[in-house]
Amino acid sequence: MPKPTAGPPAPGDVPPRGDARAGQRRRTQARILAAATELFVATGYERTTIRAVAQAAGVDAGLVMHYFGSKQALFEQVTRGGQLPPAPSGPPDQVADQVLAQLAEALANEPVQSLALLRSMLTNPEAAHTMGEGTLRYRNQLAQAIDAPDADLRAALIIALIIGVIVDRHLLKSGPLNTTTPADIIALLRPALRTLLAGA
Repeated sequence: MPKPTAGPPAPGDVPPRGDARAGQRRRTQARILAAATELFVATGYERTTIRAVAQAAGVDAGLVMHYFGSKQALFEQVTRGGQLPPAPSGPPDQVADQVLAQLAEALANEPVQSLALLRSMLTNPEAAHTMGEGTLRYRNQLAQAIDAPDADLRAALIIALIIGVIVDRHLLKSGPLNTTTPADIIALLRPALRTLLAGA
């Protein structure tokens, strides 16, 4: 009696070859983005090369260009969403608490998209433009919450504090801001931000 032959695999047993290739492509792109992010944060736009990204990702440089087209396009992909978030609104004390909550999150978890922009903005015009647009929008929104004739200046000082603290902690990585807990930093900054936001 002949042995029964196995039928074709059920549709869910073996992923279609196209799906397997798509999954591999997504994993490769993610690996390239992760390597590029690390390099842009560590060395900035000018000193990061496609060859270095490819080496860090374990792929050929041509594959990086195939997926992303250029270093600028890769940088834009890495830094997408790296601008300051929309500023909160409401009473001054409430705004201060929300701004400080955003800062606490950035201190506890490295905001790599923003750090890549901050590292690169002094040497790359596109990075400077992107960061400038973000800070202008944030400043205008903050100023609306401040009842004072110098609201723009007060909002600009708040942004300078936020950026300065993030740069010192995550890029300079020296001094007490690198070792102090986010909660302690926020506690010291809270009176200053409430004073700046309180206006008259």
